[in-house]
Parts: sequence; C-alpha cells; structure tokens
Amino acid sequence: MPSLRHDPVRTCVGCREEAGKRGLIRLVRGPDGIVRRDPTGRAHGRGAYVHDDPACLELARKRRALQRALKSEVPDALWEDLTTAV
Repeated sequence: MPSLRHDPVRTCVGCREEAGKRGLIRLVRGPDGIVRRDPTGRAHGRGAYVHDDPACLELARKRRALQRALKSEVPDALWEDLTTAV
C-alpha cells in the first residue's frame, strides 16, 4: 500500500481559513527579532501563515493580524516584498 504524505493544516492570519502548510507563505520572527519570509518553512522562531493571495494579504495588513500573531512589528519593506511576490 503506498504511503501518503500528511500535509499539516495551518490557519491563514488574513482570512482565518485552514489550508495545507504547503499552500501558505510562512513568515517568521527569528530569535534576533527580525520578521522575514521563511521559504523553507523550518526557520526557528515564532511563525505565522498567510495565503499567497492579495486579498488575504490586504486583510492581514488591515487587521494587523501578522503583527498580533508574531508579537512584533512587520516592516513596510516586507509588506511590499509580499505584495510583489503574489
């Protein structure tokens, strides 16, 4: 019988919908206190997930959901990077 990989479920901080971890962008506040994008999904620190959808990013920004989830301010440069990436 073939083994199926389990995709952990995470919640998008923008729309609050659950999705597979691989379908979301992970942002992490590292031990140094800097918030950055985590392309590997394995960086140490406090993480939060958001869909790579402009509507979810806008909701997260408007509600300050990333700041609340990461317990840290998110730099404007990161918002611009995320907006251009999606």
